[in-house]
Amino acid sequence: MRTFGYNTIDVVPTYENYANTRISGEAKKTRPTLSDLHSFLKQESSHLHPPVYEPHRSHSFSEGGTEEEASEGAAKTQGEPVRFGWVKGVMIRCMLNIWGVILYLRLPWITAQAGIALTWVIILLSVTVTTVTGLSISAISTNGKVKSGGTYFLISRSLGPELGGSIGLIFAFANAVAVAMHTVGFAETVRDLMQEHNSSMVDPTNDIRIIGVITVTVLLGISLAGMEWEAKAQVLFFLVIMVSFVNYIVGTIIPATEEKQAKGFFGYRADIFAQNFVPNWRGSDGSFFGLFSIFFPSATGILAGANISGDLKDPAVAIPKGTLMAIFWTTVSYLVISATIGACVIRDASGNVNDTIITGSVGCEGLACGYGWNFTECSQSHSCHYGLINFYQSMSMVSGFMPLITAGIFGATLSSALACLVSAPKVFQCLCKDQLYPVIGFFGKGYGKNNEPIRGYMLTYIIAVGFILIAELNAIAPIISNFFLCSYALINFSCFHASITNSPGWRPSFRYYSKWAALFGAIVSVVIMFLLTWWAALIAIGIVVFLLGYVLYKKPGVNWGSSVQAGSYNMALNYSVGLNKVDDHIKNYRPQCLVLTGPPNFRPALVDFVGTFTKNLSLMICGNVLIGPGKQKMSEFHLASRDHVKWLTKRKIKAFYTDVLAEDLRTGVQILMQASGLGRMKPNVLVIGFKKNWQAAHPQTVEEYIGILHDAFDFKYGVCMMRMKEGLNISRLMQAHINPVFDPAEDSQKNSEQPAVIGTMDPDALVAEQQASTIFQMAQGKKTIDIYWLFDDGGLTLLIPYLLGRKKRWGKCKIRVFVGGQINRMDEERKAIISLLGKFRLGFHEIHILPDINQKPRPEHVKRFDDLIAPFRLNDGFKDEVVVNEMRHGCPWKISDEEVTKNKAKSLRQVRMNEILLDYSRDAALIFITLPIGRKGRCPSSLYMAWLETLSQDLRPPVILARGNQENVLTFYCQ
Repeated sequence: MRTFGYNTIDVVPTYENYANTRISGEAKKTRPTLSDLHSFLKQESSHLHPPVYEPHRSHSFSEGGTEEEASEGAAKTQGEPVRFGWVKGVMIRCMLNIWGVILYLRLPWITAQAGIALTWVIILLSVTVTTVTGLSISAISTNGKVKSGGTYFLISRSLGPELGGSIGLIFAFANAVAVAMHTVGFAETVRDLMQEHNSSMVDPTNDIRIIGVITVTVLLGISLAGMEWEAKAQVLFFLVIMVSFVNYIVGTIIPATEEKQAKGFFGYRADIFAQNFVPNWRGSDGSFFGLFSIFFPSATGILAGANISGDLKDPAVAIPKGTLMAIFWTTVSYLVISATIGACVIRDASGNVNDTIITGSVGCEGLACGYGWNFTECSQSHSCHYGLINFYQSMSMVSGFMPLITAGIFGATLSSALACLVSAPKVFQCLCKDQLYPVIGFFGKGYGKNNEPIRGYMLTYIIAVGFILIAELNAIAPIISNFFLCSYALINFSCFHASITNSPGWRPSFRYYSKWAALFGAIVSVVIMFLLTWWAALIAIGIVVFLLGYVLYKKPGVNWGSSVQAGSYNMALNYSVGLNKVDDHIKNYRPQCLVLTGPPNFRPALVDFVGTFTKNLSLMICGNVLIGPGKQKMSEFHLASRDHVKWLTKRKIKAFYTDVLAEDLRTGVQILMQASGLGRMKPNVLVIGFKKNWQAAHPQTVEEYIGILHDAFDFKYGVCMMRMKEGLNISRLMQAHINPVFDPAEDSQKNSEQPAVIGTMDPDALVAEQQASTIFQMAQGKKTIDIYWLFDDGGLTLLIPYLLGRKKRWGKCKIRVFVGGQINRMDEERKAIISLLGKFRLGFHEIHILPDINQKPRPEHVKRFDDLIAPFRLNDGFKDEVVVNEMRHGCPWKISDEEVTKNKAKSLRQVRMNEILLDYSRDAALIFITLPIGRKGRCPSSLYMAWLETLSQDLRPPVILARGNQENVLTFYCQ
């Protein structure tokens, strides 16, 4: 395959290399392995194993990417599932679930009890909890591709099965009980209508039970008919509620009739507003938190959209946008209704049209006296049947046309009940399929094209019927409050926990998320739980602890990139053993670096660079190879080792230091790469300094240097090579004392830029050495970090700059990504790479396509390259291989004429790339570029060094030549 003008199996970055999908009928193109690129090219490629694929839904990458659905191994269902956008699928659904029974039947009563002022406090306190939770759930929904399973799936796949499992069970149960609450509200309204017409089936309580059971059975039938019918019913309910709101507002403006005045409605009056502004507590529920516990379930419908995540077209967009818009508009409606009805209706009224009096009559008490009505008797005895504090149907009484409010009550209660009836089984189904808990797997089976959880519907129906039999709305609401508050506390804490572990897999693209807001939401939720009902809070927390402990104890065989796993990484050494039981996962990948520093203070820039992006995130080991006999100098080595650690501590570098004794440099580095680390805390990236004066050094040291790179690739390491214009090694600038563990003359032959320094510094010199300032210790301001992602290495070339950009000193730098392309396909290639980077959620928005990458370099630069390799040419005149090998005996670094010709295209590309770097990135703060790979045994070390020299020469900014090990380190999947 020709790439950038020469034949290579190396591939450019593509979506296919990261997605678990393929287009039907087309062969999957896999990224070449490190062995394919580095070792001898084999004829067969049977070792390339494509991933397990998911069904592919989109046929054009440029049309917006690929969408996958259904879990692995699931049979392909017939027909396309119904998918909803953010308005119909989330906003309307959430608004309907929030506008429930409490709005129509309890908000006027709460306003009368708490007064308008405290009612607003109750509303705003509830909304604060739900808004913070909405922000957290928005962050989770944008942290990777979302499938079905709602809140449980979002939490478990983003933050782990431990927290996800407990949230899933609690939330499914809370939604099942919420079905009962909304159904009881509907039944209560129907019973009141029957009583107004002097009709009854049995008695008031049993009438609610009978009506409730019949209603929830009908709702079950609608749910079983499928999501399409359920969605149509929700839209109808939404329109009915909108009409009822307009009817209510019109009713508050229309002058009150005599019948309405007898029931306490007198239109907008300042003195009514003033009296209802302050509280008037009555009954057993007459307290702030007593009313809060009754009201709070009305604000808990915020996850109705998230709970059908598998039925949304784009959950990452729909959930944040729809949820937050629903919270805003429903909050406005609650505040408006509580204020308007509190300004129109007095607290106590008899409902008797004969209770009129002449204004100013003696013996009349209350505001009604000034309006010609005497409600003194029933008010003093608390026997009034009407008024804001006594009559639950006050909104119906105030409205312009009472049946429309009744229709609104029916719409609000039934829509909320229907939403909860759909949410609970879908959340529970995903939990059952994951088999985190025993027995419940029976309820995970799905049916039809939408994989409907019919068994889950039946279980939810049974739970709802059980609570409907309580037949008391004010008794059911507080039960739900505790469970919802517990769920919200867990959701917020989960997000906070994921943030503080600094896991690279936690990269939500939702920009309004804050870990401190999440922590605040978790604390507030727990505090309110105890203020409502302390014993119920203890029970709820006990259940959560039990469920969490069970999953931690059983350790189910699932791996979703858990935040618990990420947190384990940051624990002390005694937790490292526990990490051995956790399988590797892309989302938990961290660049764990073995840095060939020699004594760390010899190369402070190399130490500072790696320490910047590994601090509080991943492992950093500074390696030093000590060459010589050394057995008699072990005590001095240990003393020097302690001093190097002190230097790292003083410089605030969170890293380990290790040194090894070896006969030569390459052997010592091999030992470091194989033996460094502990368990999962093992290096996977080798960081090395560029061998600056390789042309003047002994050729054997160059062979060692290139051999170290080959060894790194053989050990499946990624490689980062750093070059600075002024060089890295500052040992000659320091008055260092080298211990004579070997012949000083031998040391003089060694290159000062070799990756590990032979010998150790005098301990006194180490302690006295001053801090050497580097570019990586300074704030960079508004510069650029330029990434030249020329070949797909798995994403390491992108991940390290992303981690660097998260640090304060580099936070203001703009990151630019350059990729190669063809001039006639620039728009297509730009859209493709933008889509791919967008799915990685790295925040890289400035993308440049380099169409001129295939142009021929300038002749003077080509000549400079030829002059660079001229001293290393064999000048064999294209003799046969046997003769060439004889001529090259003892000097394997020599370059034959055939090798020059064979690698001409690749050599010219390095020259051309240097020209491009000088054109585009001359003023950058830092340059990352994909490290070219020289095939082992086929590319002489001097030719490979000439490539690296040419590629990075004459550049003022530091240059990082990076190459991953050809395995993915970035993912855009939740699981």
